[in-house]
Amino acid sequence: MELAFALAVGLLLAGVVGSAVPVVPGAGLSLAGIYLHWWSTGYASPGPAALVAFTLVGLAAMLTDQFAGAVAARVGGASARTTALAAVVSLPLLVVAGPAGLVVGVAGVVFLAEAYRTRDPSRGLRSAAFATVGVLGSAVVQVLLTLSLLVGFLLAVV
Repeated sequence: MELAFALAVGLLLAGVVGSAVPVVPGAGLSLAGIYLHWWSTGYASPGPAALVAFTLVGLAAMLTDQFAGAVAARVGGASARTTALAAVVSLPLLVVAGPAGLVVGVAGVVFLAEAYRTRDPSRGLRSAAFATVGVLGSAVVQVLLTLSLLVGFLLAVV
């Protein structure tokens, strides 16, 4: 059981680190750690209420990862087509240039697409700023949520 606990904590730590790195499922790793521990204790620890709470926090982190950038771009005035284009273009940039490529890709695509669509560079800049804040804010929220999973898990089982 000690090995399973160590693996669970390792997965939770990897979740916190992974939540700051695009494409790494930080919340998924965190939940895997919690569920590994739960399984290894014969489904006894953490208790049902804590397990539900951990699962909801993990799901919130996953939803933030998937939708925060797009929602922020839409709030900033970007079209659905622009947000989809930004997602498609930024993924290869992520592979080539890492997290900076993702942020620059999203900002650049949203700016260019919205400036072209609206014929107004200031609207393109506004949409790009919102999208960039959404992507960066999403990473911060994910780190905080996965960190809360780690701390909550340790408080609940130690």
